[in-house]
Amino acid sequence: MAKITIIGAGGFGLALAINFNKYKHSVCVYEKFDFVVDEINKTRKNELKLPGVDIPPEIVVTNDIKVCDNANIIIFSVPTFCLRESLIDVKPYINPQTILVNTSKGLDSQTYVRMSEIMNEIIPENKSVVLSGPSHAEEVARFIPTAVVAASTCKEAAVKVQKELSNELFRIYYNDDVVGCELGGALKNIIAVAAGICDGLKCGDNTKAALMTRGITEIARLGMALGAKQATFAGLTGIGDLIVTCTSMHSRNHRAGILIGSGVSPTDAVKQIGTVEGFNCTKAAYALSKQTGVSMPIVEQCYNILFEGQKPLDAVYALMERPAKPEVEETFI
Repeated sequence: MAKITIIGAGGFGLALAINFNKYKHSVCVYEKFDFVVDEINKTRKNELKLPGVDIPPEIVVTNDIKVCDNANIIIFSVPTFCLRESLIDVKPYINPQTILVNTSKGLDSQTYVRMSEIMNEIIPENKSVVLSGPSHAEEVARFIPTAVVAASTCKEAAVKVQKELSNELFRIYYNDDVVGCELGGALKNIIAVAAGICDGLKCGDNTKAALMTRGITEIARLGMALGAKQATFAGLTGIGDLIVTCTSMHSRNHRAGILIGSGVSPTDAVKQIGTVEGFNCTKAAYALSKQTGVSMPIVEQCYNILFEGQKPLDAVYALMERPAKPEVEETFI
C-alpha cells in the first residue's frame, strides 16, 4: 500500500483521504491553517467543506509539513490560486522519487498557464500527474462509484498512480494528453457558470442542452489550438466533467451561476459561494481566445456578464442572434 500525503484539508482533499484510507493506504493530510487542523482533530469533521462526513481517526491531519518527507505520492488539492505557494512551501521536504499529483482545475489568473506547468516550473525534478474527471468531493467521500483520469507525459508515473489508487469504487484511467485533460477540467467551469445562469433565468432544459453541447465545442476548439487531442474532450475530463459540473448542485460554479442569473451581482455571488474557479478562469480563457484567434462566443458572453456588467438575459439573446452557421465543424466531437 502507498504512503500518501495530501496537501489541503478542503473538501476534495479530505474526500480522497477518506477513500484511500478505506483501502488501507497510509494517509496524512497537511493543512497550513492551524484553526482548520484543530477543528478537524477536535470534531473529526470539516463541516464547511465536507458537511456530514466523518473523518476516520486513522487519517493524520497536521500542520507539520514534514509529513511530506517519505511519501510515495503527494496530492495537491488546493484552489488554483494557492498551488504555486503550496509547491514552494512543500519543495524542501519532497523526496526526488515522490510522484506529485495535482487535482486543481483552473488556469493561472495572471499568466494563463495550466497547473502542471506551474508544478514543472517549481519542482521540475519530480514526475507529475494530473488527476481529473467528474468527481464531486461529496460523492467520493461517501464511496459513490467514480471514474477519473490520471494524465501525464510520463506513462510510468501515471500508471503508478492508476495502479496504487484505483479501487472498486474509484476507477482511474490513463491518458497521455495532459493539455487536453487540464483544459477540459478548467474550461468546463466556465460553461458550468453559464449553465447556472441559465437556470437562474429559468431558461429550461432546451437551453442548457444547447449551452453544454456548444460549450464542449468551444472547449475543444481552444484545447486543440493549444496542443490538445480532440478525442480527449469526448472523455471523462471533457464531456464527463462538463455534465457533472453543469447539472449538479454540488458544483460551486453552477450555484454561483444560478445566483447571477437570479439577479445577484457576480462579485456577491462569489462571496456567497466561496471558491468559484470558473470566475477567474473565464478571464484567462477569454484572453487565450483572443491570443489564439479561437472563436468562443459562450466564453465571451460569460466574460461580459462577469466583468463588463452585461445583463444575463442580453447575453442569451446575443448568443441566439449570432449569424447562421452549420453545426458540424472540424473541431466538433
